[in-house]
Amino acid sequence: MRGTQEKLRGAAADGGRGLGLGLALVSAVAFGGSGVAAKPLIEAGLDALHVVWLRVAGAALVMLPLAWRHRALVRRRPVLLAGFGLLAVAGVQACYFASISRIPVGVALLVEYLAPALVLGWVRFVQRRPVTRAAALGVVLAVGGLACVVEIWAGLGFDALGLLLALAAACCQVGYFVLSDQGGDAGDDAPDPLGVIAYGLLVGAVVLTVVARPWGMDWGVLARAVDMDGARVPAWVLIGWIVLLATVVAYVTGVLSVRRLSPPVAGVVACLEAVVATVLAWVLLGERLSAPQLAGGALVLVGAFIAQSSAPRKPSSGAAAGAVPRSEQQLSPNGTGA
Repeated sequence: MRGTQEKLRGAAADGGRGLGLGLALVSAVAFGGSGVAAKPLIEAGLDALHVVWLRVAGAALVMLPLAWRHRALVRRRPVLLAGFGLLAVAGVQACYFASISRIPVGVALLVEYLAPALVLGWVRFVQRRPVTRAAALGVVLAVGGLACVVEIWAGLGFDALGLLLALAAACCQVGYFVLSDQGGDAGDDAPDPLGVIAYGLLVGAVVLTVVARPWGMDWGVLARAVDMDGARVPAWVLIGWIVLLATVVAYVTGVLSVRRLSPPVAGVVACLEAVVATVLAWVLLGERLSAPQLAGGALVLVGAFIAQSSAPRKPSSGAAAGAVPRSEQQLSPNGTGA
């Protein structure tokens, strides 16, 4: 009887992991398509900040019922919600969309994937905690891969401002990682990640409304078809893609996947986001990368994964040795892609 129960529990765990992998894959694909859908709108005349505002404001409206359900978070975690909205939503997306208006989508996202390596810098030099040799190796690989992606031997052939904006997006992701770690320190009283996402989108929408001033946007673009590498696509279809798939579905499936997977496993699946973005930009936008850039991109992803999975973890009270702390299950760095 006991053997049968153990088999059933094992089967349930395997099923949960399988579902988690599927959700993580959906999240990576959904996040990876955001830049591909946004770039034709930007090239058609919309300002990058206006596209970000449409994305965040639309997603905030969709997530409004969840925000109401978790309204107690406003009183319990105001700093976390404000920081999440400013950095993980407004900061990351505004900098990323501004960067893709100047450099290829794949390059911008690969630069953004320096974030796990930058987190190691925060851990080592700000928190003054030791890092492992494997983590240091991950940073070296990521930086070396980035040098190949931007073809540094050619004198930075890409727009320098576009690269700086992509790096700013990576820095905003570092802020999200730090907030995520602190947000889960309360153990059983940790905030629900879906509530944090909902309020993060609301805060981001308010901030971007002030910054982007959407009342000055060329609304006529939304009623027309825009060019996507020679094909004409209705602008409203791309807006729907950005809001529903690349934001709402991407965030929700990313959070749900982390609840079923360990952070390292979810992190390696999340790395597929950059691959998806590069392939989609190649196929749908005609943005092709050279062989050295593709090799460098692979190094960035490998280095980012090693740096992320080798980062020292805070001890979790009451957790068994080697167990994944609850704080990391609640608000993992996974699922914050552009």
